[in-house]
Amino acid sequence: MRYHYWGITMTNRTGKSQSIRPVSKRPPLWLTYGGDEVEAIIIKLAREGNSPSKIGALLRDQYGIPLTKPVLGEGIRSVLKQADIEIEMPEDLSNLIDKATRIRRHLSKNRSDQDNKNSLEIIESRIRRLSKYYCRKGVLPSDWKYVPKTII
Repeated sequence: MRYHYWGITMTNRTGKSQSIRPVSKRPPLWLTYGGDEVEAIIIKLAREGNSPSKIGALLRDQYGIPLTKPVLGEGIRSVLKQADIEIEMPEDLSNLIDKATRIRRHLSKNRSDQDNKNSLEIIESRIRRLSKYYCRKGVLPSDWKYVPKTII
């Protein structure tokens, strides 16, 4: 189905059809888990080797816990910090580094791929900005540097 909007032909595939987070700051009435049970589940899932975002998805999909903040008053990372479960590097930074190593590996085989050379520069710029932020906040050591040659 097509429709016109300000002289532009659009189809049904344009738009933002995504799930919306709950508005309420209180836990839902139908939630059967208490705060201690949710903390125990988070710690158990973290000891199994799951990342904080994976823990959040598992809580949502398997346990029916939409958000931890209304139940516990804090997020997953702070629960892990209180339980002395260390996350050596923030997840967003490690995902960017993994993406950069995959692109570097690709570029070692395909040297003339200009699009991926450009995307590698953009990703490495993001890594440097994010690492500077985490060094300022004290999440990473102040002398931490991203050196692309050593990470491959």
